[in-house]
Amino acid sequence: MRQIKSNLFLTALSFFAGCSFAQSIPWGTWTTVDEHTGAATSIVKVVETENGLVGTIERILDPSKADARCTACTDERKDQPIAGMVIFRDVKIKEDQALTWDGGQILDPKSGNTYRVRIRLIDDGKTLEVRGYKGTPFLGRTQLWKRLADDAVVNGSPAPSSAPASNGSRP
Repeated sequence: MRQIKSNLFLTALSFFAGCSFAQSIPWGTWTTVDEHTGAATSIVKVVETENGLVGTIERILDPSKADARCTACTDERKDQPIAGMVIFRDVKIKEDQALTWDGGQILDPKSGNTYRVRIRLIDDGKTLEVRGYKGTPFLGRTQLWKRLADDAVVNGSPAPSSAPASNGSRP
């Protein structure tokens, strides 16, 4: 009986540790939110590569903008479809700040401008604070993205995760 209780305890501990780990990594699927209206605007997939984190717009949620192209871009993304576009790359963990990654560049597809980027997990890993800036992080703009659970996009609408995400494995 004592062995059974011990095994149950270890199993429960492993489960909760796994949930906690999934919430302490930024890779996964996120809903971007317009900071002015609060409306969900797109789905972004974040993956870890050998060069750091990469974020790709998987889908634009407004059907009237689904075929939008980055006409304002000035690099290789000029006139490319926004859906499927890499919007940030080369973002690496910041060793001296918990749950924070920085270093790379992020693209604003509306303006075509690129900025340095800092990404930080907040709200127990359910929210990704994405800050684009020029020069210093104090001079920038922050968006809050909401984590989606795996397969949470149903009938074309994102469903933000209220439970621990199970997308903690690396792609």
